[in-house]
Amino acid sequence: MEIKIYQVDAFTNEVFTGNPAAVCPLEQWLDDNIMQKIAMENNLAETAFIVKTSSGYSIRWFTPSVEVDLCGHATLAAAHVLFEFENYQGPKIDFFSPRSGNLTIVKEENHLTLNFPTDKLIEVPLSPQLNSCFQIEANEAYKGKTDYILVFGSETEIKALKPNLKNISDLDARGLVITAKGDACDFVSRFFGPQSGIDEDPVTGSAHTSLTPIWAKKLNKSKLSAVQLSERKGWLMCKDLQDRVEISGNAKLYLKGTIYLP
Repeated sequence: MEIKIYQVDAFTNEVFTGNPAAVCPLEQWLDDNIMQKIAMENNLAETAFIVKTSSGYSIRWFTPSVEVDLCGHATLAAAHVLFEFENYQGPKIDFFSPRSGNLTIVKEENHLTLNFPTDKLIEVPLSPQLNSCFQIEANEAYKGKTDYILVFGSETEIKALKPNLKNISDLDARGLVITAKGDACDFVSRFFGPQSGIDEDPVTGSAHTSLTPIWAKKLNKSKLSAVQLSERKGWLMCKDLQDRVEISGNAKLYLKGTIYLP
């Protein structure tokens, strides 16, 4: 069996920056174990698998070790592949995730806009376990559907923080997001998910379903600019729509090829 594969750098205008994701368009779903093995072999933060349906596309996302509920950058990458290389016609793609429901992407000039459900957040105490994840304590802590979010005092702190990956991996969560007000943008962040096979994710679109409502409330504005301060960096524009979040960015193709399965 032969399967097409694309690798796309998401939330960037240039290759070698943003967050790389693999995208595999399928005629029908493969066995879950096979999809997990493909994601492991790709060894990228996420591999997205998409299957055409009567109303759009079904989509699922796998890290090298687990299937995840939601992935922004791989969804952006999948839309880029459909628009640019799979002859998709029209300005909007309707994705459906069995774990996260309906997700739409609109193409506007040279960027793509994701429409995702807003995360359900609760403020939680700064427990000793959370405080042990970095060398300094955060100012606030939140828990979303899949991640913990720690708010720090400055962009300088976010850049300098060194994660204790062992302690982060012990958290009952997909991963841990750290964030602060930005110097040249509205807010900055980093994402650590060793328990999901990703020590530090270059750009985490889904984390911005948590970060956007937090910073929209703090800054009293609905349109926000964001930078994820990984080594590769990523640039996002976010809009708070109360129960939904719009996340916009660009993407660039790195490679396309063929997977050969027995």
